Amino acid sequence: MRNAPVIAAVDGSEHSLAALEWARTAALRHRTGLLVAHVLPGSSQLYAARRSALADASEPEQYADPVAEQIRDLLAGTKAADLPDEVRYEALEGSVPEALRVVGAEARMLVMGSRGRGGFAALLLGSNSRAVATTAPCPVVVVPHAARGVEAASEPSAGRVVLGLHAAETADDVVDFAFAEAAARGTTVQVVSAYAVPPAPALVVDSPFMVIPPEGLADDGDAVPAEREMLRSQTERLAPWRTRYPDVAVEQAAVPGDAAGRLVTASRSAALVVVGRHHPRRSVGSLMIGSVAHAVLHHAHGPVAVVPTLSDSV
Repeated sequence: MRNAPVIAAVDGSEHSLAALEWARTAALRHRTGLLVAHVLPGSSQLYAARRSALADASEPEQYADPVAEQIRDLLAGTKAADLPDEVRYEALEGSVPEALRVVGAEARMLVMGSRGRGGFAALLLGSNSRAVATTAPCPVVVVPHAARGVEAASEPSAGRVVLGLHAAETADDVVDFAFAEAAARGTTVQVVSAYAVPPAPALVVDSPFMVIPPEGLADDGDAVPAEREMLRSQTERLAPWRTRYPDVAVEQAAVPGDAAGRLVTASRSAALVVVGRHHPRRSVGSLMIGSVAHAVLHHAHGPVAVVPTLSDSV
């Protein structure tokens, strides 16, 4: 949905305001509208239901929504050139995951903070963020809170887009999202795939992985056979997107062992990490989130996009 709006889920917390800023710049990059969505707290929803049920004319027709006022004041202080052409605010009712799932059906992406107002300060990922990332019908970008040591980039487009790829099983929708984001940012896609290796005493777990351009995949290369085969599989899988996005530079990395750990490490310098939502061997409609997506969501140092399978392509 190329012209669909970017949605920012807010609750007035600092975490959600950081997500709103991320969503604002994303909407500008993609030249689409911005919808700021706030799921009303239970007390407001109960008030509205009580007034409707009792038809009490003495009660105000509208209940107070301090978040709406906060967002209105925030956006009023933003230059018109720094705002998308269309910006809307919408108060939603229902549970947070369900309300955002419904509104997200028509979204290009839904952006939210990793934690809201509730929960414990030590939580890396709040329950609502986890539930929305697991069930929303659109890509969900989770912007981590400052407790993870995130430092804002000097420019919104700084850093590359990192794509976690299983060449045989990652859905096309995930790859396309990563390339579209890189194209909009004018940056590089770094593709990271992991391959299994038997344990060896000489294996240095925290050693940096090697990034290899396509032209470096000669038969007489120094890569181990598993790495070389992984890189070739990547090259074959990425060919359609190189054609579709000729201006997007691509870096390929094949790493031994733990894909999630490598993606978390890469997130320190990435503008965005993109992963598929579902475990590749589960059905498209499954509500189970894959182990890699789960780990990256909890531990990444920067924004993470969790992309569902939106079509039948795999």
